[in-house]
Amino acid sequence: MESGEPIIEVRNLTKRYPGRTAVDDISFSIGRGEVVGFLGPNGAGKSTTLRILACYLPATSGTVRVAGRDVFREPDEVRRRIGYMPENNPLHLDMRVREYLKFRARLKGLGWRRSRERVDTVLEQCGLGGVSGRIVGQLSKGYRQRVGLADALVHEPDLIILDEPTIGLDPHQIRSVRALVKDLGKRHTVVLSTHILSEVEMTCSRVLILHRGRILASDRTEDLEGTLSLGGQVVAEVDAPVQALRDAFRDLPGVETVDVQPMDGAYQRVTLSPRNGADLRLLVFEETRSRGWPLRELTRGRHSLEDIFVHLTRGKVREE
Repeated sequence: MESGEPIIEVRNLTKRYPGRTAVDDISFSIGRGEVVGFLGPNGAGKSTTLRILACYLPATSGTVRVAGRDVFREPDEVRRRIGYMPENNPLHLDMRVREYLKFRARLKGLGWRRSRERVDTVLEQCGLGGVSGRIVGQLSKGYRQRVGLADALVHEPDLIILDEPTIGLDPHQIRSVRALVKDLGKRHTVVLSTHILSEVEMTCSRVLILHRGRILASDRTEDLEGTLSLGGQVVAEVDAPVQALRDAFRDLPGVETVDVQPMDGAYQRVTLSPRNGADLRLLVFEETRSRGWPLRELTRGRHSLEDIFVHLTRGKVREE
């Protein structure tokens, strides 16, 4: 579900290497203001696609346009509109943070005055004010990632591309960088590549799932749940005899399976699997009320991105 004017338009993009195809005839578009996650395991084609978008890698065939510019015919114009942070961030480790960002701003075409203004802005935006005078090589991995983000932002690009921005970070650093990426999404179009499913769930408004060079799905996370043949299970805690619960819920329309497990006291934990994605909560509530059974919990499980990814990739693409 693309929203707004497309900033990225990809049509029939293919990238082949001797003996393998990294990207296999994919097409997609991304609207302005979206935060889109490229999700897939290592080798899915995520980084290859992003490098083509960022003019770092030629394609075998297909067309790619960024902000209305052709990536292959107008690479200089495209680069001015993109902020790209690659997976292995190639920083100048012997330079001080402010010095490095000024150097990068000048390389990207900003004048002296404008580069100073933008460096001050991104230092604050990325939480680097306290380390602006320190040598980049002396910073922690988390702060180096922030320097890489500041570098990607310094020339005010239309599009920000982040390739595995939290790789190698500890949990505290991951939370910090994740919060920064979410904040960037309020003002920029962001494309985030990762194989960490929770990363996409927490930061992205839309997901593209890649597997072996192909796009298997492109939609909002919540809408991808509809790709599964079964909806989430319903769990109820009910004060009633075990056999009575089995008999009552087994006969409800839309119920595939019923499992009853004893709990504390007279309560039983009932797990119901629906047929054809049905939401069983209202039926369960009405059944317990009509029989006068006390009900203290009624919840419906949601499919995680991991569930969705496993479902989509299982048997969908040819085996290597």
